[in-house]
Amino acid sequence: MSTTIYCFYSTQVICQEAILHISNGATDKEYCLVYNSLWTNLSLSLSAATAYPLVNLSSRLLCSSAGVSPAIVRGKAVVVMRGGCNFSQKAEIAQDLGAAALIVASTKPMSPPGANVTEYEKVQIPLALMRYMDFLDAQNVFGEEMQVRLYAPAVPVFDASIVVMLLIGVVTVALGGYWSGACERSDCTHTRGRGGEEKSDSGDLALYSPLKVVIFVGLMCLMLVLMYFFYKYLVYVIIAIFCLASATALFSCLDALLDLAKCSPMSVTVLGGSVSVRSVLLSAVCVTVAVVWGVYRNEDRWIWILQDLLGVAFCLNFLKTISLSNFKICVILLSLLLLYDVFFVFITPLFMPNGESIMVQVALGPDAAGEKVTTHLSLPVVMRVPRFSAWTQNLCGMQFSILGYGDIIVPGLLVAYCSRFDVWVNSPKKIYLFCCCIAYLCGMVLTFAVMLVTKMGQPALLYLVPFTLLGSALLAWRRGEMRQFWNGTTYEVRGQDTFP
Repeated sequence: MSTTIYCFYSTQVICQEAILHISNGATDKEYCLVYNSLWTNLSLSLSAATAYPLVNLSSRLLCSSAGVSPAIVRGKAVVVMRGGCNFSQKAEIAQDLGAAALIVASTKPMSPPGANVTEYEKVQIPLALMRYMDFLDAQNVFGEEMQVRLYAPAVPVFDASIVVMLLIGVVTVALGGYWSGACERSDCTHTRGRGGEEKSDSGDLALYSPLKVVIFVGLMCLMLVLMYFFYKYLVYVIIAIFCLASATALFSCLDALLDLAKCSPMSVTVLGGSVSVRSVLLSAVCVTVAVVWGVYRNEDRWIWILQDLLGVAFCLNFLKTISLSNFKICVILLSLLLLYDVFFVFITPLFMPNGESIMVQVALGPDAAGEKVTTHLSLPVVMRVPRFSAWTQNLCGMQFSILGYGDIIVPGLLVAYCSRFDVWVNSPKKIYLFCCCIAYLCGMVLTFAVMLVTKMGQPALLYLVPFTLLGSALLAWRRGEMRQFWNGTTYEVRGQDTFP
């Protein structure tokens, strides 16, 4: 399992990955570096990088200059061990001794070297971290005679993984909405009344009361705050719940596909009861997939495939199972969740003692260090697709474009409502579903465009909620169905749909 490398994004620390090129004249090899671009400016290419002889001081922490002769390190790159004192102290000591660059070997997950703004100005030499096991490998390959160059090739602004992530989001929302409408059309829901609770044989649930919507969002806020303060305990509860829920969802999706393909359930009689062999085998497959993800969730190279598979199944089953009874409930829920997103991302740093965003810190892990970050990589809250143009991918571990499940599920609930409304009013060509999916696509495109322009991650709901709500409302108004769309409809068995 590869060492985890992670980045903080704050006003003081910007994490970037770079390359350490080592040569002895006959052999060349490259290793991963992590550095802070506010502290260290590195060349953009190998040819422009300055070559330094490397001095091995890995037996020292360099928290003082005692026992280190300036003549040994002057004009050279120095390797020391992490720990004992902060990065700025090590860098200032190395600089005073005349070193040209400082490389800190780390046995822990590599975090960016950070400091106060005033300390950035004191250090003029390059400072970066490398994995200690990489340094040991370099010693085995090159011995003690090494020439090193530090450089950081420019990262392309656009990566094709963004397109893949866009497709995952749009296709999942569209399929989830279509599935919800298909269940409605096939009498999946047997009783439905405006302003009344909805039930179905399949165990579907509905949010039909504004009060219940407010309670639901309040519970989400409470859960996020609890995650912030008790992360190391609750994270395993969330992982266990996700494994169970995603296995169930995957079974539901695959079972529906097999039904669509008219595959036989292959029922057999066991102890006087009928047992479906197909269901037993399918259950075994789904549980196995979830367990494999749970065991290997910290692997970078391939586990993202299972996480995305389980994530798509989870979102699809959620959109099919949970329904909103009318557009009024959709407006209330999506608006509250938008405020929830903005508050915990942008407002909480204003009154938290350390200036942290609760949402970001829960995503990274409250301490954003050590095992917290390893756990973050295993949290089942995002779709992940490897960046295709990541030049350090083979050196520093895979880099990902990510999309939160909430950015699919929250607007997806409105898409599912539009799909069911298509059934209720017998609209041609599923016009409400189609238009809401187009609105979702436009919101996603705008989200990624702003992200690329600002070079900062964006809260997608900030764009998705207005696009989907306004798009669907304008369509209902244009078709003269706004009253029915706002209030929902009375559902009658066998597809007879009437408005009161």
